[in-house]
Amino acid sequence: MQSKATTPQQYLDELPEGRKEPIRKLRQQILNNMPTGMEETMNYGMLGYVIPHSVYPDGYHCNPKQPLPFMNLASQKNFVAVYSMTIYAKKDLLEWFTTEYAKRCKYKLDMGKSCIRFKRIDDIPYDLIGELTAKVSTEEWIQIYENAYKKKK
Repeated sequence: MQSKATTPQQYLDELPEGRKEPIRKLRQQILNNMPTGMEETMNYGMLGYVIPHSVYPDGYHCNPKQPLPFMNLASQKNFVAVYSMTIYAKKDLLEWFTTEYAKRCKYKLDMGKSCIRFKRIDDIPYDLIGELTAKVSTEEWIQIYENAYKKKK
């Protein structure tokens, strides 16, 4: 479910009542732990956390007009989702995350390549998402991204 909101505040205002608090808490964890040089924006119809063109002028290779994505947060139809590009690109970070998730949550991890789905709103490990956000600096993410992209060229 992509939102047509043009600002993060508009996105938050349009959320259904049952999603406002979990999205607010996740957003705050991300903002509190976001590496220096990144910013919040609307990206692909959801809250986006990106490396802006002022820091990384090349932008995203799929669409250079877009800033380099780092993380997204969305209220989907049946779940709340955190999309972390870092766990998709960095195997040791994925291993850390899955281990920590199992320690902190009583339900099985529901995850795609970069999508962490939370169907049980009462079991969201907010602090773990904050820790995940802080694990990769802006500079490290650019390096990981360029290494992966250059290999595919």
